[in-house]
Amino acid sequence: MAEAELIRAAQSGDRDALITLLRDIEQHVYRTAYYLLNNEQDALDASQEALIRIYTKIQSYEEKAQFKTWVQRIVTNICIDKFRRNRPVVSIEEHNLDFFGDQNVEREVMSAYAAQDIRNAIDRLPEHHRAVVVLRYLQDFSYNEIAESLNLPLNTVKSYLFRARQQLQTTLQDYEKGGVRG
Repeated sequence: MAEAELIRAAQSGDRDALITLLRDIEQHVYRTAYYLLNNEQDALDASQEALIRIYTKIQSYEEKAQFKTWVQRIVTNICIDKFRRNRPVVSIEEHNLDFFGDQNVEREVMSAYAAQDIRNAIDRLPEHHRAVVVLRYLQDFSYNEIAESLNLPLNTVKSYLFRARQQLQTTLQDYEKGGVRG
């Protein structure tokens, strides 16, 4: 069944269609929440809240916007509210490295550090910049989809992305110079 058919069926009370629809989007919802909140437990909480809100508000979805942008608006707003309530604490993630494999351990360690530094740099962005970066580069949304999801003018989205890229470039400058973090 196509997404549009599932949505119409869910809106007309077909519980199975609604459950199928929610299962189809749950990974995308979680991924957005995780990249915005950078904490697994908070992301799970926000995802669950978003899915419940979608479940209860499916009747209010209008086909003016794409379904995925409507969903992203819900999850992003929940994450921004959660972020405002609890400023995130930087957590240290453990990386599962295979020290016995054929891979280059040094390269793997450096990649893990680079990924953590990028995550930390994204975390340091103002929340409105972080939201557009996550939607553009991690969820592969177009500028128009981001504008629609966040209810922002298109030029504001472009401006936020430009400023966010500048800030990330400044923050991550050590990698461009071949530096290693201490």
